[in-house]
Amino acid sequence: MVLLLLLATAVLPLHSSRVIGGQDVSPTSRPYMAYVQIGSTGRCGGFLIREDVVVTAAHCSCNLGDIFVYLGVQDFSKPGQTWQRIRARRWVQHPDFNNESFENDIMLLKLSYDAELNEWVGTIPLPEANHTVSPGSKCSVAGWGRTGMNTTNNRLQKAEQEVVSDSLCRERYPHYDPTTMLCAGNPHVKKAAFQGDSGGPLVCDRVVQGIVSNGDLNGRPPSIYTRISSFIPWIDETLQKLS
Repeated sequence: MVLLLLLATAVLPLHSSRVIGGQDVSPTSRPYMAYVQIGSTGRCGGFLIREDVVVTAAHCSCNLGDIFVYLGVQDFSKPGQTWQRIRARRWVQHPDFNNESFENDIMLLKLSYDAELNEWVGTIPLPEANHTVSPGSKCSVAGWGRTGMNTTNNRLQKAEQEVVSDSLCRERYPHYDPTTMLCAGNPHVKKAAFQGDSGGPLVCDRVVQGIVSNGDLNGRPPSIYTRISSFIPWIDETLQKLS
């Protein structure tokens, strides 16, 4: 997938995740995780919020062909009966998404048919509208990516993230908007770190609070997440239309 680089702020969407500091995810512990394949080369993360709807980042929308969603995948090197591969019938990008500032970086994927919910595939709750996540909150990200600069990894990985002050992201990223964005980083890694796949979830206390959006070119924390609670009215309205 083409990477959009903002030279002025050294920011890019986090398609190419680094999993330095990441750990293998326990089987069935994150059944909401989705792998989004866009055409033959593009990929993003995502998460299931309804049997037929996956949330991902708006910047993942590229005209590279059909979009397929993989659910129930623990390890891509070991195909199994837990996998569900479903084509996205429709995708709805936020109408005010800005691909330079990453404002409103959210998109809903309507699946061709309902996923079968089981111990491997399940949904995750959304936050209440305008809910605030306090600095210091312990959260986590997960996704498929690299364990180092030149080492690939097929297994689902996780890493701790901690919500930090908006001022830290304002200092690093001039485009940061605290009303629609959330600032978080790995508290144990000061250099390149696992940021999660673009479009993947930032989960705090079993509720998805953020979407992996953009960050430092070299993977230095903190990173920027879409603040989901700011988009609950739009999500509810869009879900009604998709029904």
